[in-house]
Amino acid sequence: MKKIGMIVNPYAAAKNYTGEMIMKRIHAFVSGSVQGVFFRSFARNEAAKLGLTGFARNLDDGRVEIVAEGDEDKLTGLIEILKTKHPIAQVENIDAEWNEAKKEFNNFRIIH
Repeated sequence: MKKIGMIVNPYAAAKNYTGEMIMKRIHAFVSGSVQGVFFRSFARNEAAKLGLTGFARNLDDGRVEIVAEGDEDKLTGLIEILKTKHPIAQVENIDAEWNEAKKEFNNFRIIH
């Protein structure tokens, strides 16, 4: 298993029978000072740069929920970017669950 901080990925380096990488999905909850600082827009822009699909939305408890699908390495990269690269947000924690992609998104969008 691959461990990312406190995130364990049981699907690390999984490949299908042709040797191609299997698309992955993360369902993440980002806590800290992440609302009112354009964090969802930042997540959308970074996910788009990485070619990921999914969504970001604010939750009533102050967290941001992110669902993203794509290549495992790019998802790992997105998590690292979200943790450290936003110029204003103060990310305290990212809890993420890894699964196989459901392929239900065409792009990465913000849900209001």
